[in-house]
Amino acid sequence: MNKSYCSLGLMSGTSADGVDASIIQSDGDNEYEVILDKYFKYRQNIYENIHNLKDEINDSKDLKNLSKKAQSLEKEITLFQADVVNAITKDFKSNIDFIGFHGQTIFHNAKEKISKQLGDGKLLSSLTKKTVIYNFRENDLKNGGHGAPLTPIFHQLLKKKFKIKEATFVNIGGITNITTLWNDKNMSGTDIGPGMCLIDKWLRQKTKKNYDKDGIVAKSGIVNKISLDKLLENFSKEEKIINTGIIQSFDTKYFNFSFVKDLSLEDGAATLTEFTARIIISAIKKTDRYKEKIILCGGGRKNNFLVERLKKASDRIKLIDEYGIDGDFIESQAFAYLAIRSYLNLPISFPKTTGVKKSCSGGTIIKY
Repeated sequence: MNKSYCSLGLMSGTSADGVDASIIQSDGDNEYEVILDKYFKYRQNIYENIHNLKDEINDSKDLKNLSKKAQSLEKEITLFQADVVNAITKDFKSNIDFIGFHGQTIFHNAKEKISKQLGDGKLLSSLTKKTVIYNFRENDLKNGGHGAPLTPIFHQLLKKKFKIKEATFVNIGGITNITTLWNDKNMSGTDIGPGMCLIDKWLRQKTKKNYDKDGIVAKSGIVNKISLDKLLENFSKEEKIINTGIIQSFDTKYFNFSFVKDLSLEDGAATLTEFTARIIISAIKKTDRYKEKIILCGGGRKNNFLVERLKKASDRIKLIDEYGIDGDFIESQAFAYLAIRSYLNLPISFPKTTGVKKSCSGGTIIKY
């Protein structure tokens, strides 16, 4: 029997509204048990600083020019997440072996081999007195991969836990990625396009809201066909430019937002939601052969209007919550799991999930 480890995963996604924290017990292979899931909301100034910085960064030159501002924000984010760890461990009696620290993505460009997450692993280790594993994407990029998605190996673990023969996991975060699993070990994965990033951005620009709760705003609008066709046409062109094969990855800046700028709040939300749904439906149809179950996870699964639209396209769609797992914490659990695999030097990147030349591990280990 393999040794089991206790790992704490920290994840802040594209929405940048807070930190999901999960403690799991796992051997980094086939065994996995959830011990704790908890959400910590960012202070408003951190939330605003993240989005303001991301809005300023359009390319790698901007990333370099804004490095001082990024370093300042990185420290702020790290201090916040150190407080999260210390708050959790204060009442947690068992020892935590590792912290899987994803950090906050502010820029991603696989072509330039850049994926920048704000998060100081050395500082976090010093403040929490724990072994920290972070910088998960760098080794993937060095080995010819896209640096994303990294969750497919965790989805494979969930498939085994759920005892499903074949499954497609659709993770609707800021970006949507898809994992297709069949037989015991066959696995593929890729980003497919926007998740909630465009809808969230539209709501932030037009209202004081951070997102379209339950899809209520979109539901009250009308899809603008001209704008939708332009969005789809533009995405198709961009996809051909970016995609060098089956595997692709996206930054939120890849998607042209201008086609809806003159629409009303409601019609813009409806059009962007339909655009997002069309891309997801297209990807699902490409995995027909392996779709015994199509499992939705990520924050987008809470957008009832979007999910209803997806379910009209397939009667095999289920929310991951229906399997007894809180879908809000899949990625924080995943990075807790990836931390264990990284420590054991087990692969977290694969040729058919990120496009690496050969399967490889990743993550920088900071031992306290």
